[in-house]
This record gives sequence, structure tokens and C-alpha cells, in this order.
Amino acid sequence: MRKLTGSLLLPGGPVRGSITFSRTITAIDVAGEVDHHELPAPLIAPGFIDTHVHGGAGGDTMDGVDGVARLAAFHVTHGTTTLLPTTMTNPFDKVLAALRGVAEVMDEQRKASGAAGPSGGVDPSGGEGSLPGLPSVIGAHLEGPFISRHRLGAQPDFAIAASPDAVAAVLATGVVRVVTLAPEVEQAAAAARTFAAAGTRVSIGHTVADHADVAALAALVRAEGGTLGFTHLYNAMPGLGSREPGVVGAALADRAAYAEVILDLHHVHPVSFMAAVAAKPGRLHLVTDAIRAAGAGDGHSELGGQVVTVAGGAARLADGTLAGSVLTLDVALRNAVGAGMAPTAAVESLTAVPAGYLGLRDRGALAAGLRADLVVLDEHLSVEAVYVAGALVG
Repeated sequence: MRKLTGSLLLPGGPVRGSITFSRTITAIDVAGEVDHHELPAPLIAPGFIDTHVHGGAGGDTMDGVDGVARLAAFHVTHGTTTLLPTTMTNPFDKVLAALRGVAEVMDEQRKASGAAGPSGGVDPSGGEGSLPGLPSVIGAHLEGPFISRHRLGAQPDFAIAASPDAVAAVLATGVVRVVTLAPEVEQAAAAARTFAAAGTRVSIGHTVADHADVAALAALVRAEGGTLGFTHLYNAMPGLGSREPGVVGAALADRAAYAEVILDLHHVHPVSFMAAVAAKPGRLHLVTDAIRAAGAGDGHSELGGQVVTVAGGAARLADGTLAGSVLTLDVALRNAVGAGMAPTAAVESLTAVPAGYLGLRDRGALAAGLRADLVVLDEHLSVEAVYVAGALVG
């Protein structure tokens, strides 16, 4: 049994107190209130959840098991205790191989922890295990190949139709928790219904659709009881205009839909970020979209077989296109606070909001009975310690 004392970032607001835990949180003792704007260090927050991360420390989801393990080991040191390894648009057999690699990692986690669940399957409530020193891998984010060739961003041009056979093949891996889908892709409507019925979050992105296309797809997802999201809001989608709302306008107007933001200060301006914060309370979550170059500093790297150059904290293709990021979630947290977001709300955008998006009921907050996924932060919101299911990392 372990115990930490500090400013606890509870769902109802921060308090001064202590938290006792083993694999799960066993008790929270409140000693007094604290000022929301003057949080005495250390701050104790729930573990961060990244729903969109390709790589880090030289590893990439497309590399298979070793790549997932490498990226996970890097991001956990920055506070990420749960993540969705994210694929690239590649030849379809390589995409399937990457998804099977994620399934293998999940199986290893279950065996190590003794967690129940079908081999390779996704438990919608959470409940997955974790390997010592690594965050919990709870599924994959399939970013491509069901995207528009006219808004690839940094994705290689291997986009395909969302055919029933292709959708069935990715779902058969048992790991697809989020899928990025462009509404205009051939057979997207049927695919959206199938994914939603399977419990996969349908996230609109890499698209040239208009707001009417978005509304039509959203209706199909919700008719199946599904949850709608938007992939890296503002990026790789039509922007908000006065006479054409675009995908951005549709996302901001849809109070029930969730949306990701890459807040590395290269993808999204702080003012645009705060506009989204105002429009989507409780529905906006921060992601890294990190690539294998994250943690390596400036220099050359690779993304989906393409040469990427990192300079000044931005990763770009040869033509200048942003190519994912080298962001970590602790930096995203500090950027959100620097943009004007309250620290407690910023933490929720890394914890409670993505947990709600994914339907995770066993993490994302500090409460008795939940997983002891914890991040200890100093007064500058830098990571001092990380616990995954009660085990100290490092």
C-alpha cells in the first residue's frame, strides 16, 4: 500500500489531502480546500490518456510489438498511463499487421496482470492490464486508410474505400477502438454504421467534406448508439467560414461530439484552441499525434516511409507539411494552461474527457476503486513521478 500527499485534483475540484492506493485507489482523505489558481505542489492528478499517438523514442506503431513497446516506454515518463497506438495509411496488409501487433501487446498485458478478457478483444469498460514500466495499451486508433486522398496531410497515399470486407478485416483484429473516417470516402456511410455498432468511436478527419456531410454521418453513428469524434480539430479538414461552416464549424457546433487537439503551438494557435475550449466544454481532449522522432530533438526521421525533418519543435515533410508532432502530453498540459485554460480543466482534458470519450469507467479520475494511474506534478506542471496501476515507473 502506498500513500501520497499534496493537492489532489478531484472531479469536484482540487483539495489538500492524501491518496492511498495499491493497484487501485483505496482511500482519499481530504485535509482542506485549496485555491484553484494557487495549487500548492505537489499536484496529484489522474494518469494521462492519449488517444492518438504514432510513436516516440524511435518506435512506431507500424513497427509492430517492439515499436509499440518503445513508444509506450517513452510516453509513460511524460505522464501517459493509457494510450491508443495509432496507425498510418500504408498498404492494407501492413495496416493489418500493425493492428495485430497491438493485439499481441494487449495479450501480453493481460497475461502479466491476470486480467480477464477475450484474447485480442477490447473490453469496453477498460479493465486491461499493463506491463511493468509501461502504460496500459487499450486498443488502437486506426488513422487511415479510410481517408480522403485530397486531404492526406502527412499520410502516404494508400487511401482505400471503406468496403465491407476492409472494415470486417480491421474489426476482426479486435483492437480498433477509434477509427478516423472521411465522410466522402466510398462506402463511408455503411462503414460508420458498422464501426459504431461494434463500439468503435468514429472520428471525422482527413476530409474535404462540408458540414452537411458531417451531419449526415453523425446521424448514422448516433442511430447505432455510437460516439462521434473529430481527429486533430482544425488540421486536415475545411475550416470555419461565415457562409460555409466546414468541418471545423460542424465540430464546434456539435456539443455532444468529442474532438482532439494537437496543442504543440504549431498545429493550432492558442486563440483557436481557446475558442474550441469555449465551444466544447467537457468534449475537447488533448492528444500528441507524436511520431517516432518524439524525444530525439532536431534532425531527420521517418513517418510512413517518408523523410521527416524536425526543427524548432515541429516535424515536417520536405514540402513543409506538418508531419505529426514531437509533443508529449505534459507539454500539451503546460501549453493549455499557457493559452488560458484553468489547470484543473487542462488536466481533465488529458484524463476525464478522453476516458469519457472511450467509455472507460475504471480510470480518468481520482476516486476510490479506480485504477491507481497517477501523475505527480511540480509547481511548473512538470512530471515528478508516474504510477501505472499503483506501480512506480522508473
